[in-house]
Amino acid sequence: MLTELKYLRAYPADLQAQVQRLLSAQGLADSLQRRYPAAHAVRSDRALYQYVGELKSEFLRNAPAVDRVLFDSKIHVIQHALGLHTTYARVQGQRLKSSHEIRIATLFKDSPPEFLRMIAVHELAHLKERQHDKAFYQLCTHMEPDYHQLEFDVRLYLTHLDHGGTRLWTASAQA
Repeated sequence: MLTELKYLRAYPADLQAQVQRLLSAQGLADSLQRRYPAAHAVRSDRALYQYVGELKSEFLRNAPAVDRVLFDSKIHVIQHALGLHTTYARVQGQRLKSSHEIRIATLFKDSPPEFLRMIAVHELAHLKERQHDKAFYQLCTHMEPDYHQLEFDVRLYLTHLDHGGTRLWTASAQA
């Protein structure tokens, strides 16, 4: 029986059929765990802020500062958000002050380092490029050459969860 693969709608039918076969054979989880054997070590909002700051200083030195970075339990992947980049603007005296926040879904607190990097790169790219256009994705692949593969693999993981699978990487699995 074919089920809807909502995270993979934009991909070709033959690729979706391969994923359907993996789901039916219950091999998707094994495939992901072989490719990404361990969870990252970024456990706190402070560590996440430092991690994102290091990426920003390496690739986007001239971009606006990021004032706050945190894992957010209110971000629901169901609404197609893995992370959020928010800009707040407010008037302070004669100046317009803006601040930038990056929030990453708590689901990715227990994920492979590659998934965390892909999401952080995506949100950092919004500092320079607002829209998901060609320039945006070029910037993402500049910061993470495997960006498109990682995005696809994150979608596979979300598909696994959406079809009743359990989380594959947890803090207790690292201990």
